[in-house]
Amino acid sequence: MAAPHRDRARYDRATDRFDAPLAIVDLAAFDANAADLVRRAGGKPLRVASKSVRCRALLDRVLAREGFAGVMSFTLAESLWLARSGVTDVLLAYPSADRARFAELTSDPKLAAAVTVMVDDPGQLDLIDAARAGDGREEVRVCLELDTSLWLLGGRVRIGPRRSPLHAPEQLAELARSVVRRPGFRLVGLMAYEGHVAGVGDAVAGRPLRSRAVRLMQAAARRELAARRAEAVRAVRDVAPELEFVNGGGTGSVQHTAAEEAVTEIAAGSGLFVPRLFDHYTSFRGRPAALFALPVVRRPGPGVATVLGGGYPASGAAGKDRLPVPHLPEGLRYEPLEGPGEVQTPLLGRAADELRIGDKVWFRHAKAGELCERFEELLLVEDDRVVASVPTYRGEGQTFL
Repeated sequence: MAAPHRDRARYDRATDRFDAPLAIVDLAAFDANAADLVRRAGGKPLRVASKSVRCRALLDRVLAREGFAGVMSFTLAESLWLARSGVTDVLLAYPSADRARFAELTSDPKLAAAVTVMVDDPGQLDLIDAARAGDGREEVRVCLELDTSLWLLGGRVRIGPRRSPLHAPEQLAELARSVVRRPGFRLVGLMAYEGHVAGVGDAVAGRPLRSRAVRLMQAAARRELAARRAEAVRAVRDVAPELEFVNGGGTGSVQHTAAEEAVTEIAAGSGLFVPRLFDHYTSFRGRPAALFALPVVRRPGPGVATVLGGGYPASGAAGKDRLPVPHLPEGLRYEPLEGPGEVQTPLLGRAADELRIGDKVWFRHAKAGELCERFEELLLVEDDRVVASVPTYRGEGQTFL
């Protein structure tokens, strides 16, 4: 029996007593992906990106592995929740304007010691100071973010995510001086997320010219960023010699970023679940670990099976690559005029004729942790058994965005 057929049979047996819709994590695949990230990091610690997992049980599982240390969170409310849950090292990857949570952070020594916030503008420091409650005297740990985008033609062409306004090393040094001069703040880190390298596949099926262009762009971007990041780290360390960490990377660029001497830790998360957007990389091959199943509820005609729900698009620029993909059984595709629907999804293909009412169709989400916003629990599968059911963030009543 071919591997996809074996996987489908395993998942069907494991979840036979569970009604779909449901979501699973294949623990063997999850653990293998974690081990591969550690291998690619080459001895540098990995900070797990919580937005790509959104399940505390799985965050705990990966943090228990040698090679992982700390969490990269996506909101301040989540950061405080994780810190109260026992995570002692949380780096907030995005600036926040949550005044109520900043009041909590600056009033609680335990939270202030565990959480580092992201800053790329003096106005963010002003907001934090304004949010301090009467007893909010705790020192705030601060990380600065370097813009990693590749600038061409004197900056007229920009390739990369629009994140921090701090592109030049001297800009980071200037803000670093503002932080260290300001009471109530301590500069402890620098982050640079190269999304145009780590988050863009360079081996797009059927697109050889595009794939080559992406590889050429990424090679140029890596060279430029490695030099600029090293210069930025030197500039910031001149201001704050006790800088604790320099964070970089992402699933698609782990080994390249780890090779930079200036980088002390690597961020990664999507590589644990390996959603469909991470199928097209030359740098690594992961195993799909997170899937969701929808039940067949209609058979409208030959070559058509309709499942319940399915309209679970991922964030980002709208396009077909943001849609879930029918995974098992193989050979199913969307009806072009309907696509994945809010309450039902017709699927076309020869495989549809083998499906009966009540059968499960297995899908892969386009991105990683966003799947957990649709389900309250994840069924953890070993071989052909469900060994545990664990809540997602949503299942714990936590919807941070």
